[in-house]
Amino acid sequence: MFNLIPPWVTHYNEFHESIRKRNLWFIELRYGAVFMLTAMLIGAKYLLGIQLSKEQVNVIVVITLLILLYNINFHIICRSTGFIAGRLNGLHFSLLQMLFDLISLTILVYYMGGIENPMYLFYIFHMIIGSMILPGYIVYILAGSVICVLSLIFYCEYAGLIAHHSIKGLLEKPFYDNLQYISIFLLIFSSMIIISVIIANKIARELYLREKELYESINKLRESEYAKEKYVMGIVHEIKTPIASVQTFLDLILGSYLGPINQEIVNKLNRARNRSNEAIKMINNVLHISKLRLLDEMPLEDVDIPGIIDTIVCNQKLQLEAKSISLKIVNNLSSSRKIKGDKTLLEIALSNLVSNAVKYVELYGLIEILVKEDEANIIVEISDNGIGIPAGETADIFKEFYRASNIKNKNFEGTGLGLSVVNQIIKNHKGVIKVNSPSRLGDERKPGTSFTVSIPFSSIL
Repeated sequence: MFNLIPPWVTHYNEFHESIRKRNLWFIELRYGAVFMLTAMLIGAKYLLGIQLSKEQVNVIVVITLLILLYNINFHIICRSTGFIAGRLNGLHFSLLQMLFDLISLTILVYYMGGIENPMYLFYIFHMIIGSMILPGYIVYILAGSVICVLSLIFYCEYAGLIAHHSIKGLLEKPFYDNLQYISIFLLIFSSMIIISVIIANKIARELYLREKELYESINKLRESEYAKEKYVMGIVHEIKTPIASVQTFLDLILGSYLGPINQEIVNKLNRARNRSNEAIKMINNVLHISKLRLLDEMPLEDVDIPGIIDTIVCNQKLQLEAKSISLKIVNNLSSSRKIKGDKTLLEIALSNLVSNAVKYVELYGLIEILVKEDEANIIVEISDNGIGIPAGETADIFKEFYRASNIKNKNFEGTGLGLSVVNQIIKNHKGVIKVNSPSRLGDERKPGTSFTVSIPFSSIL
C-alpha cells in the first residue's frame, strides 16, 4: 500500500495520535450528517413543501442507513486500533472515510436534483477537511475526480444520456437543460474547490513544517541534555575520587595510625569526616539524578518493599542507638504482592526518608514506619516527632537544594538535594509522595514530619 506519511514523522507517535483524534472528529461529524438526512427526509414535505418521489425517498433511506452503518464500523475500528506507521495507518483510514463519503454524496446529489441540488457545497467542506489531514497531492486527485465526475453527470443529464431526477417544489424552472448555466456553474464550482484546496493545503503544510521544526528542536534539546548530563556525571565522579582520598587520610589519623592526638583535634577531624561524608552523599545524589535523566528505561524487577525497609533500618542502627531513638515498623500488608521497579533507586529513596527522620529527631525521639496497601498501591508512611517543617514550606521541600528555614542555623548537615532525588525516583515509578507536618506522632514542641509514598503494583517505568 502506498505510503501517505511524510518521512520525518515515521517514528513520531504524537503525529499518529493527532491523526487518530481528527479521524474521530470526522466520525462524530458524520453522525450529524445522518441526523441531517433523517431530518430532511421527514421535514421535506411538511416544512419545506418539497415532494420527493418514491425512488428518491428510497435512495435517501438506503444512503442514510449505509452512512450510519459504515460510520459505526469506522468508529469501532478507530477506537480499538492504534494506527501506527506501516502498511495501514491513520492517513489510509482518513482517505478511506473520504472515499466512502464522496461516493455517498455523489449518489445523493444525482438522485436529489443533480446540478439543482445545493448539497454540492459539501464537496468543498470535504476538500478542506481532507487538506488538513491528507497529503496535498491526494486531495488534488480527489478534487479533480469530483470535478470530472460531476461534469460527466451534469452533461449526461443535459444530453439525455441518463435520467434527471427533479425535486418537485424546489425550483420553478429546471436548470439541468441549460448548457450555459451548467458551464458557468462548473467553472465557478471548480474554481471554488481548487482555491479551497490550495488555501487549506498551504495552511496544513505550514503547520506540518512548524511541527517538524518543533520535533527537530526537541530532539536537539534532548541531545544537548544528554551530553550535559554525561558531562556532569564525568566531572562529579572525578570530584568524588580526591574526597575519598581525603577520607582515607582522616581515617588513618583518627585510627591513631600516625600517633596519638588530643580529643580537641579528634573532634575537629570527626567534624571534617562528617562533612566529607555529606560531600560524598551529595555527589552520589547528583550521579543518581543524572542517571534518572539519562535513562529512558530502567530495569524492572520484583521489589520487596518490607525487605528494603528492614535493610535500611539495620544500616541506621548505630545512629538510632546514638540518639536512643525508638523506631517501630508496622507491616499491615495482607498479601505478598511485590511491585515492579528499580530496587536500587527505591532503596535510595526510602533510605533518604528514613535517614532524614533520624537526623531531625532529637534524643529519645520516635519514628514509625507503616507499610500498608490498597487495591492498586503499596503505601509506605514514615512519621517522626522531630523538628517538623514550618507552615507554608512543605510545597518547596522537593525542590533541588531547598532547605527548610528551621534547620539552616541548627548545624544540621545537608545539601537540600536528597528529597529532590526521592521525588524523581517515586515519579519514575508512577508513584506519589506527600508530606504532612505536624505528623500524627508530633506535639506542640516537637511537631514532627510524615512522608507518605504510594507506588502502584502495576508500576511501569
